[in-house]
Amino acid sequence: MARADTTYDLARFFTREGVAIYLAAGVGLPLLRDGHQARDHFLRAGETLGIATGVTEIMKYTIAERRPNGTDRKSMPSGHTAAAFAVATMESQFHPKEAPLWYTGAALIAWSRVDLREHHTYDVVAGALIGYGIARLELSQKHGLILTPWIGHDSGSAGVSLTGTF
Repeated sequence: MARADTTYDLARFFTREGVAIYLAAGVGLPLLRDGHQARDHFLRAGETLGIATGVTEIMKYTIAERRPNGTDRKSMPSGHTAAAFAVATMESQFHPKEAPLWYTGAALIAWSRVDLREHHTYDVVAGALIGYGIARLELSQKHGLILTPWIGHDSGSAGVSLTGTF
């Protein structure tokens, strides 16, 4: 019985405190260690996290799939997983040698969501693809997707624009 309790405790940690620490580190660490690129990396990681979260929230209400534990109809896709993979992809781009660490953290968060019966396996796969895809789209743009005036510009301009190549 102790093994099951330990697994449950680990899953709860990665779903609660762990995901908060992971996301804060993924967005905040660039400010502490990325030198002259600190501001841009911080903004791009935050932007990617925000977009991934927004996309998954819209999809949850549109799809309305029941969770495996039956609590509500917000199972598809996993927002925790999308956020974690968005951050993992950004940090892996900024610090390629750390990619295994970031993706392992994201995978543990995804595992916790399935283990706790908050999501089906396909929900976390969809979340991972969304997070990864949005991060890759963000990285394909020279100055980000939405925060364009503040990423890679020193002009002091203000405003918001949405750009993308389709």
